[in-house]
Amino acid sequence: MTDHMQPPVADRRQHSFSHHGITVDDPYAWLRDPGYPDVKDKDVLAYLEAENGWFEGAMAPHKPLLDTLFQEMKGRIKEDDQSVPQKDGDYIYWRAFETGAQYRKWYRKPSAGGDDQLILDEPALAAGHEYFRLGAMSVSPDGRYLAYAIDTNGSERFEARIKDLFSGEILPEVIPDTLSSLVWTADSKGLLYGLANDNWRTDNARLHWLGQSIESDVDLFHEDDEGFRVSIGLTSSEKWIVIATGDHVTSEAWLIPSDDPTATPLLVSARKAGREYDVDEHEGTLYIKTNDSHPNFRLVKATLDAPDQWQEVIAADAHFYLTDFTLFKGFYVTEGRQDGLDQIELRDYATHTPKRIPFPEASYSASLDDNPEYDVTKLRIGYESMVTPDTIYDYHLATGTLEVLKVQEIPSGYDATGYAAERLMIVARDGTQIPVSIVYPKDFPRDGSAPLHLYGYGAYGMAMEPGFSTSRLSLLDRGFAFAIAHIRGGDDLGQQWYLDGKLDKRVNTFTDFVDVAKGLIDLGYSSKGKISISGGSAGGELMGAVINSDPDLWGAVVAHVPFVDVLNTMLDETLPLTPGEWPEWGNPIEDEAAFRTIQSYDPYTHVSAQAYPPLMVTAGLNDPRVTYWEPAKWVAKLRATKTDQNILLLKTNMGAGHGGKSGRFESLHETAEEFAFILWQLGVEG
Repeated sequence: MTDHMQPPVADRRQHSFSHHGITVDDPYAWLRDPGYPDVKDKDVLAYLEAENGWFEGAMAPHKPLLDTLFQEMKGRIKEDDQSVPQKDGDYIYWRAFETGAQYRKWYRKPSAGGDDQLILDEPALAAGHEYFRLGAMSVSPDGRYLAYAIDTNGSERFEARIKDLFSGEILPEVIPDTLSSLVWTADSKGLLYGLANDNWRTDNARLHWLGQSIESDVDLFHEDDEGFRVSIGLTSSEKWIVIATGDHVTSEAWLIPSDDPTATPLLVSARKAGREYDVDEHEGTLYIKTNDSHPNFRLVKATLDAPDQWQEVIAADAHFYLTDFTLFKGFYVTEGRQDGLDQIELRDYATHTPKRIPFPEASYSASLDDNPEYDVTKLRIGYESMVTPDTIYDYHLATGTLEVLKVQEIPSGYDATGYAAERLMIVARDGTQIPVSIVYPKDFPRDGSAPLHLYGYGAYGMAMEPGFSTSRLSLLDRGFAFAIAHIRGGDDLGQQWYLDGKLDKRVNTFTDFVDVAKGLIDLGYSSKGKISISGGSAGGELMGAVINSDPDLWGAVVAHVPFVDVLNTMLDETLPLTPGEWPEWGNPIEDEAAFRTIQSYDPYTHVSAQAYPPLMVTAGLNDPRVTYWEPAKWVAKLRATKTDQNILLLKTNMGAGHGGKSGRFESLHETAEEFAFILWQLGVEG
């Protein structure tokens, strides 16, 4: 970057609004194009392009480091990789990358023997597009048709298409603006899907008959509550279609016979505010996971004749968090976390006695993998830890043994014995013990001299699993420790852990993260100013909050698509996600207390005249989840307000959405950019 280059400065334009007698000034509100999602405002685009130019100029001197990191990361990926084949009915399915390819190809062959068949060619579908993402895909029960959905700009408005796998023909009917799974009827003649409405909300379930016009599709279900979203699925036996609707705290499910999709839907149990449930069916008995009696959920059962009369099968447990269950013909599986660690248990339908599958490490991530068939003698399981690469097992029911099918291959080499992982408990300021997963090189010093990267999310009840990352090795091999803070707001320690980090308890998420960092410093893992941090979306909100509260702790900060303009977003019910988000954050339109709570921590609101750490921010122009103007406004205000000379960068992907660029190497390049920025700011040799 040449000396005469200066960072962009966004105009301040007078704008204010009032709610509950409180007036808020927002001089960067103009960065929201009134024509969104069609962004054409010349001033807005000019500012974003100027910030992108500033980003490129700042990163240019570090291109050798970036290239080195990218080649390292790429060298750890097996380019001609393929998944473990899995039988589903009359066929065996798998997917594969070819050398140099950004996207997968999907294959199958007859399970009785026969030739490989290419059923979906992602590289061909992606050709000519800056962005490509495959969404839902589903093969019809008779094996003839493949329904699939694609997004070519990151807006998450998918276009569904249907391919005849026997002839290779793409059927003429095209369904635009889908935002759901694709579910076939039992006779393979009908396809259920959900459309995104004008506000990017799926409030419907529709039925399309093959060969008919899209205009004649049948509306099977419509949700009137604007905060609820509709999803479509199948029971394990595939006898029933499940239409579920709900928000973050309340749910309701309806059943439709898969062989009679226009039959009157059967309501399982009418919605009750604050109650969630999921339903599956086994030989005429419904099994239902619900939080009606305890935040950690219990399992109940009911008959089809009286689906809302529930009988307890597995009681709720304060120490065991029931996260999922899967029904098979001869047994069923429950998944959950015992004091924060993943557990998989098999149970019979007669006694419901659990048989737990043992795993060898003290901290790990384990779950059911791809198990499409109902009647099985073995289970496909996925396992990894912070030092153990992704491993696929078959668990044999008859012998109770795990058979290794595949271990993630790292072509450039990997020796797990060179690293160590721990699970720590660090006490937060209110006395709560916060779990921390940490990995580091075996020779890592505990004298505070080493750099540390701390990652966090803490929202929506989403746990951050202590899994494996090949990219992470580029930091570890440069002397870093890498830690995941399992802060409140996620459900790492159960549903109450989630409840203790939302709504009026949201600040716990931020203080937990800060206290984890301070605890790691006290334990000698790093020191003030040598800690880099990152988070995305709601984790980006976390980044915004902790740099406002404790800016001197951090040596480098990366905020991906950060949800930092919380107050404005929650005040705008026209945005795609807002009504459905009120149970998570509060409704500041109707509730003054919610308004004041959000305003009390909102990262954009609380930017102040103080020194901030070096900061790299990303955005997606087509992002429907965290709209591009949130990070843009935040960066503009930071640039005008902060008192330091530390670097501040904003990179907006002009042709992508919430997940950044698509393609396995393009996304890898963005990780390399993030790590190059961190190493540059912490002064670590490349």
